[in-house]
Amino acid sequence: MVRLSALFVVASLTVSHAWVPAAFAPRTKATALKMALDYNDPLVAQEFNNVQPMTFEEVEEELLEKGIRVSQAMNEMDVKLMLVEVRLRFSGKLGGTTEKKRPEKFSSKFEEAMWTKPAFAEFYNGLKAKDDHNAMNAVTEYLTNPDLALQRYGKDYKGLLRKCEAALNAPPPVNSPTIVFSGFPANMGEAACRMTLESLGAVADFECAVDEDFPMILKGKVTFEDIESAKKAVAQYNGMNMGMGTSLELMSV
Repeated sequence: MVRLSALFVVASLTVSHAWVPAAFAPRTKATALKMALDYNDPLVAQEFNNVQPMTFEEVEEELLEKGIRVSQAMNEMDVKLMLVEVRLRFSGKLGGTTEKKRPEKFSSKFEEAMWTKPAFAEFYNGLKAKDDHNAMNAVTEYLTNPDLALQRYGKDYKGLLRKCEAALNAPPPVNSPTIVFSGFPANMGEAACRMTLESLGAVADFECAVDEDFPMILKGKVTFEDIESAKKAVAQYNGMNMGMGTSLELMSV
């Protein structure tokens, strides 16, 4: 979880307690509200992706419209994170306790990586724990537009981007002989899909079906007779591009 402080300047106008435009608001004592944003939360990730392309001036203007001043000490990433928090706070979406659910479709490559790449999620969460917003911004842009990110950050953040790439390509941990999978072509059929996985080791249990949301692929679950075969399957097939706009995904259960 990342602790983000948003500075809200509230002014009273007669008895209605209306917001005063920030340009005319009297100076008041600032109150820092400590809020927690979880970027594994699809709502937060989606709002962050909405804010990310905005310019500093656009973000500042929207905050001013809500009566919130931007401190001169804040950098662009700080201001964007503040706007994410403000939007969620004003919409009543912040502070919920509902269990996070994996989205059926990902809104961005960043969100997809946070859900499907455990090593990347751990790497990014480490940056969040350090409140290293500049590094977080560089990594997020690297997933969105690698070429542009390398132009902007390739010199100062070369080591960081190298670690990011390693985390993205790291095979997920395998903790049991059971693997859930998706992405094999539907025209393979159940029998061919099983044979493909059996080539890596004896299979104790197998089930698969056509994905209802994406009928061109199969999804299912396989249990090998030993964990080593499961590790081989993940190492060989996870992330493989099948040429249908999706990659194979194999995750340990």
